Amino acid sequence: MTAGYAIAPEVNLRKQVPLRHFQHLQGPRSRELFLVEPEPIPGTADRELLATALGATLYVPATRPDLAATILRRAARGVCSMVIDLEDAVADHQVEAAKEHAVDTLDLLAKCEDPVPMLFVRVRDAQTVTELVDRLGPGAEVLTGFVFPKFDAVTGPAYLAALEAAGDRLGRPVYGMPVLESANLVHRQTRDEQLSRIADMLTEHRHRLLAVRIGATDMCSTFGIRRDRDLTIYDVRVIADVIADIVNYLGRADGTGFIITGPVWEYFADHERMFRPLLRTAPFEESDAVPFRQYLVSRDLDGLLREITLDRANGIQGKTVIHPSHVAAVHALSVVTHEEYADALHIMEADVGGVAASEYRNKMNEMRPHRSWARQTLVRARAFGVANKGVSFVDLLTAMVAE
Repeated sequence: MTAGYAIAPEVNLRKQVPLRHFQHLQGPRSRELFLVEPEPIPGTADRELLATALGATLYVPATRPDLAATILRRAARGVCSMVIDLEDAVADHQVEAAKEHAVDTLDLLAKCEDPVPMLFVRVRDAQTVTELVDRLGPGAEVLTGFVFPKFDAVTGPAYLAALEAAGDRLGRPVYGMPVLESANLVHRQTRDEQLSRIADMLTEHRHRLLAVRIGATDMCSTFGIRRDRDLTIYDVRVIADVIADIVNYLGRADGTGFIITGPVWEYFADHERMFRPLLRTAPFEESDAVPFRQYLVSRDLDGLLREITLDRANGIQGKTVIHPSHVAAVHALSVVTHEEYADALHIMEADVGGVAASEYRNKMNEMRPHRSWARQTLVRARAFGVANKGVSFVDLLTAMVAE
């Protein structure tokens, strides 16, 4: 164990149990909110379900002294995926100690009786993947995989080779999540070539890849940009263009694509606003939660809620988060609404084409064009559950924050 990084003594050394979204909402409260409750997500679940269940992926520095206790505490509050960060969050002179601390933490968590989230390590290079796998003891059982920063056509082959070797060494699936953020991917002149080569690489290693992550902060740095908290990433046109191309190459619903996760929202504290809040008052009035709306606005969470909605509209699921207060927002908007569920079932039950009015009588369901959407919606329902009729994201969000 590395000096200076004590692991909390209160961690119990017993058998693990599977995690489940919203497991901290129990009994009558859960039945009030959910028509269909989320499924448990064992580590052996199919790759698409695991990828969909990532939800809000919380990053935590590997140098954090109480790392094991922090992971368990966040899991108890609804976090289902976390990244132990050895890259940007760790100073150069701390890297070796941070690696040892990460290994010690994983080994300890492997013996814990409490649910442990899907755990990934963000490495600095491909060699670190091999190094960590060699060092791990029982912690190999709770390691879901690795995050590969600045992944592109140049760095990708080494990362993917190390990932394949790790899976072979451990004798079970070890998943990779490449982060697309490099300048040669952002620059218009080289983007298409990079994305084409990346798509070929990822296709070859599909069975080892859980999701593709977008690193918008590094993308912005290419132009000396830091987006304001009053704006979403989709308001930054040069970055929105890159995201659109990533989805175009890698997010197709024809079986060739991957789940793509949304970029981080950086803000979590009060500030003086230039523009009006992005949240309508009516949904909060209907749920008798107007003061809660003011809380969200004061914490810049209205901007986050809008960006999550735009992520979904642009073919993106889940989100990188760096603050625990963002988790509830991502997960509340990931729950399948009663209306979405009714539409998805209606579409999937039809074995021929055609068009028909939805159960809610407010739209037309086209059986063939909407089928991919319906199938993905039913996978999301397994991971995040289905809300009861009349239950809104406001009800889900207030319930989660209150717990």
